[in-house]
Amino acid sequence: MKRMPFEQPIEHYDERVHSIDEQLCALLRQRKDISNDNPGFPPEDVISKWGLKYNLYEDFLKSLFWSMKTDHYFKPRIEPAGFRKHIPILKSVENDDKIYSVTVIRQYENASVIQLHIDWDEARDLPMDVQPHHTFRLFLGEQYDCWLDQAGGLTGHYTYNFNVSPPLPDDLTSMDLVFKEYSDSFTEYPTGLEIVIHIE
Repeated sequence: MKRMPFEQPIEHYDERVHSIDEQLCALLRQRKDISNDNPGFPPEDVISKWGLKYNLYEDFLKSLFWSMKTDHYFKPRIEPAGFRKHIPILKSVENDDKIYSVTVIRQYENASVIQLHIDWDEARDLPMDVQPHHTFRLFLGEQYDCWLDQAGGLTGHYTYNFNVSPPLPDDLTSMDLVFKEYSDSFTEYPTGLEIVIHIE
């Protein structure tokens, strides 16, 4: 998803905490390395204990650890530029009365753009206030960085736009586009649904 640009909230900075802030950065790096970049989340009773011990608000600590858990969302992303061509795909998979399709892949000089379309009988739609929010991730292999750029739809239809870097080759023969569904926007909880679009 697109992020809003960061603006420095205030100009004041107490230089006396500079070395402490640098130590915090070093500890964050150490935490990522030791946990193999998968630290999880401290148990609630541990957070309560630390809050009491260091005189810090529990909700602040929860927010802090949640931010550290989701740092990959802050990774710099490439914006597709220099449109080259469309590659027709025209492949679909049916699952649970829904059609999942990829019609084309847009090729740019620095990235590729893949749209996953989902269509269903709009009579099955629930009212918006009880509609479950699911999201998808795209997996193409470790050599590709895939991220959800935007998503949206109407009754009976939804589209997810994924940017891929580096750009895919123009010859996509035998490539699998693997879309995995999650029940939350942070892709923490997989639903088990996996849609594979095989390109022949």
